[in-house]
Amino acid sequence: MTQAAPTPASTPAPGDELPSVVEALRGARMRWREAHRRGGDGRELPSRELLAAMVQGLSGALFPMRLGPPTLRPEDEDFYVGHTLGAAMTTLRQQAALELRHDARQRGEREPSGDAAELAGRFLRALPAVRVLLDSDVLAAYRGDPAARSVDEVLLCYPGVRALISHRLAHELYRLGLPLIARVIAELAHAETGIDIHPGATLGSGCFIDHGTGVVIGETAVLGRGVRIYQNVTLGAKSIPTDDDGHAVKGQPRHPIVEDEVVIYAGATVLGRVTIGRGSVIGGNVWLTRSVPPGSVVTQADSVGCPG
Repeated sequence: MTQAAPTPASTPAPGDELPSVVEALRGARMRWREAHRRGGDGRELPSRELLAAMVQGLSGALFPMRLGPPTLRPEDEDFYVGHTLGAAMTTLRQQAALELRHDARQRGEREPSGDAAELAGRFLRALPAVRVLLDSDVLAAYRGDPAARSVDEVLLCYPGVRALISHRLAHELYRLGLPLIARVIAELAHAETGIDIHPGATLGSGCFIDHGTGVVIGETAVLGRGVRIYQNVTLGAKSIPTDDDGHAVKGQPRHPIVEDEVVIYAGATVLGRVTIGRGSVIGGNVWLTRSVPPGSVVTQADSVGCPG
């Protein structure tokens, strides 16, 4: 019978090194927590997993017969929606409390400045308006894409609509003062769809993101009604202002304003606090750092050498 070769004495078995690695990781954690004023009272930050489940439930509650459970019957819709919203609001209250307490600790305060239950209630009351906005987005995708056979296909299949569902929810949470939860939801959608919309961005009704992969929309971007965007479009910042210590100045408007009924074709990059006038068409692969008036048609040749 063949015997396994013995492990050389100079090579420790994996389990022999485990205690020292655990100890080193504990040291790294303690140094980080001390440097960043972290406590030791359990989970301090919202959970990505719980928020992902919450968004899935909210999507089903908004569109129960299309994004809800496959066994749902029309006569049970209201019960399902009520039950699902109740569970989602329980999760939101818990996760909002964690974010609010974390923010208070970061400011050196003992008590949070907001009330998680009150914020969850305000978010719940905003959901009918979110549904109306999403209906306009679904219709815009259906009407804007000759390949779309039905609004149901659009809702079930299109990554742009999937990203907009998450964005509409995340934007409400951002406005309510829960930017961390909003950002987690936005990044979950980013990972799933390849579409990166900061929850602070303001998107008007009837937004259509076609194909979508590689789209980036920055925090202070403002889009009007009926804007159509294709893949690999960036609505970004031209530069990041810094203070006297070289730190980025946060919260300043630095992303584009896109007025109603603008079309931005694939690969276009629009940077800075510029305004794209109503009804304009920005061609593919354009690099644009200046404002353009309403009704403009900008091609690559027009954008070459644009002044900053």
